[in-house]
Amino acid sequence: MMYITRREQFNAAHKLFREDWTDEQNKEVFGKCSNPNWHGHNYELFVTVKGEVDPNTGFVMDLKELKQIIKSYVTDKLDHKNVNVDVDFMKGKMASTEILAIEIFKQLLIPIESYGAKLHKIRLCETENNYVEYMGE
Repeated sequence: MMYITRREQFNAAHKLFREDWTDEQNKEVFGKCSNPNWHGHNYELFVTVKGEVDPNTGFVMDLKELKQIIKSYVTDKLDHKNVNVDVDFMKGKMASTEILAIEIFKQLLIPIESYGAKLHKIRLCETENNYVEYMGE
């Protein structure tokens, strides 16, 4: 089994809050991340796929195709957008990095598998110190 990873970047704003909570409750739980005027991150996204190496091409998956899938299904929708407001696959969901990683995984699963590879893992870095990984479990 071979694993390959593609790194992409995007910039996006969000805030963490629950509409059914008061501003004070949101600030107590989410701190500065509940700022009513939003805040942003320079995200790094790592998409790892796995599969057998095709003896004809030497590829698990053509990385140009993987780049295009990530662009079409994820980065074009997120880059320079407000995650809470502008992103179709995040409507009605908490805009935490954890939930964002799950939803990105869901966006990529079928398009990647249509190329014969299997989506193994998403790593989403919110800051240089904080990242999440999701393997579809």
